[in-house]
Amino acid sequence: MSTFGTLFKVTTYGESHCKSVGCIVDGVPPGMDLDESDIQPQLTRRRPGQSALTTPRNERDAVAIQSGTEYGKTLGTPIAMLVQNKDQRPHDYSEMDDYPRPSHADYTYQEKYGIKASSGGGRSSARETIGRVAAGAIADKYLAAVNDIEIVAFVSQVGDVSMDRSPRNEQWISTLEGVTREGIDSTGPMRCPDLALGEKMVKIVEEHRDSHDSVGGVVTCVIRNCPVGLGEPCFDKLEATLAHAMMSIPATKGFEFGSGFAGAAMSGSKHNDMFYKDVASGRFRTRTNYSGGVQGGISNGENIYFNIAFKPPATISQEQATATYAGKDGVLAAKGRHDPNVVPRAVPIVEAMAALVIADAHLIQESRKGAKSFF
Repeated sequence: MSTFGTLFKVTTYGESHCKSVGCIVDGVPPGMDLDESDIQPQLTRRRPGQSALTTPRNERDAVAIQSGTEYGKTLGTPIAMLVQNKDQRPHDYSEMDDYPRPSHADYTYQEKYGIKASSGGGRSSARETIGRVAAGAIADKYLAAVNDIEIVAFVSQVGDVSMDRSPRNEQWISTLEGVTREGIDSTGPMRCPDLALGEKMVKIVEEHRDSHDSVGGVVTCVIRNCPVGLGEPCFDKLEATLAHAMMSIPATKGFEFGSGFAGAAMSGSKHNDMFYKDVASGRFRTRTNYSGGVQGGISNGENIYFNIAFKPPATISQEQATATYAGKDGVLAAKGRHDPNVVPRAVPIVEAMAALVIADAHLIQESRKGAKSFF
């Protein structure tokens, strides 16, 4: 469906080439300072046309709050946000009348609903994520206010060029500890904290773009200052809801939490995160963090980190042998304006979905605390 969350809940709407896209956010506490300036920066980080490595579709993605605030304060009522689609070119998609595009949702949408959007990817398009990013910006502000929670995502791999994400790599651990959004945005179009690798990633994307092809990559996300106790056993474990959120993003094909698959090659004596009492903070901590900040599905106060794999964008301008809806063999060369690689623009989308999960989990835990206080 189009709604995500339990207490902090977002419903997105809109197709890739309709008049507008946006969302309704319910469950935002009343009295919080909020206006468009709190939301626009993340939408600007997500927007198309940021560099020669992204789609040239020119959308400003200017957000307008329609309800739920007054005089710059949240009312506790649903917040509606709208972004106009300005640069529409539905004629670029005339081939969709005859051909389901390879690895797109054209065929599955047609079979599921008996009808589909005539241009673009409809609800499967990345334009849908505008509502997620807008809602995530509100969640971001709430989390910063209640516990100074920081959520930072960055590109750690493009094609076969990758940062060393080994959970035992001290440089990797240091990156997770210190990376910031401002720092990531200053590294260049790939948003990779390793500048030398970032330059190699740019060349890979340029090579694929110039040959009318595409390439995939990996986005890493870290959540810092998350309080202990978030997450709901058994089916809504924190890493499970994060996986749900991340795998709902268009073009995602893999999710790896904490030590991930590398942990499968370790012994328990090496993988166990040993506890100690930190004198400075007065709280329990772990000397290592192979668990990724979550144990038993509940946050333990350490950094939460995970990786998301994004496939190569399906729309390429090469001729591809495929078939029409009628079953006749043919050749398709897709038109339109598309990204040869999506991971730099996926960074704020990943941050937004992480913020929605943590804000929802925080409100659920606070409601539990409030109920317990009566006894």
